[in-house]
Amino acid sequence: MHPLKKLLAAVLLAATALGQTPPPAQVPAADQASPRPDANSRLAHQQLLAKAAQGGIDLYFEGDSITRRWGTSDAAYQADLANWTANFFGWNAGDFGWGGDRVENILWRLEQGELDGVNPKVIVLLAGTNNLGTQPGNDTAIVQGLKAVVNLCRRKAPGATIIVTAIFPRNDNLALVPVLNRINASLAAFADGKKIRYLNVNARLADPEGRLIDGMMNPDKLHPTVKAYQVWADGLKPILTELLGPPAKTDHAPPPTGDPSAKPVAPASP
Repeated sequence: MHPLKKLLAAVLLAATALGQTPPPAQVPAADQASPRPDANSRLAHQQLLAKAAQGGIDLYFEGDSITRRWGTSDAAYQADLANWTANFFGWNAGDFGWGGDRVENILWRLEQGELDGVNPKVIVLLAGTNNLGTQPGNDTAIVQGLKAVVNLCRRKAPGATIIVTAIFPRNDNLALVPVLNRINASLAAFADGKKIRYLNVNARLADPEGRLIDGMMNPDKLHPTVKAYQVWADGLKPILTELLGPPAKTDHAPPPTGDPSAKPVAPASP
């Protein structure tokens, strides 16, 4: 067990013994690297380290489940992968997103080697929605965490141009709309337009009040459909063409990885 978890467990036990309400667990700050404690996330990290070691990646995607589902080998998301391949084949793209990650978890994975030696030409980052949860929180802390990720990417891959994508709109709680807008405005402000680019496609995903356009998100009102992924791709491709040139006829990126615990989807009956 992680030392911090041991300490929290001891506090909870002591409080229970005294008949007191235990204090809430402390969540690591977004700019302080923190690993995911579950075994499946550790297995996924090993997969991503192995993918990074294979090389051949010019276009590196980083983020949480929104990023991961686009380029995963999981059978449940084959339509997303087909869209990924249609848009990025020939640019040697590798997907390094992991589902459920908060910004501090992404920071930990990058610190622990997932970008080491890859030397991509372009890094696409979309993260932060999991730090919001379902209630408005400290948007300044989230921005500081994303800045820490960008700064680490610049140290690990100094030759790369980083495309920071605005956090996508979500309608599971409309109270988050102004928070997302503030975060995205801050992200736009620290992009220099050269080595750090900012991309916001949200006007094609939601109306001006932040209400999702029909067909853009899955029923959870958070994860993109193929239609929304195409909106993201359409925003990226002019920048990628500028930075990488047109896609080649061959592709040298490693094959996609998936969720180590994912079960295959049974084929549909004829």
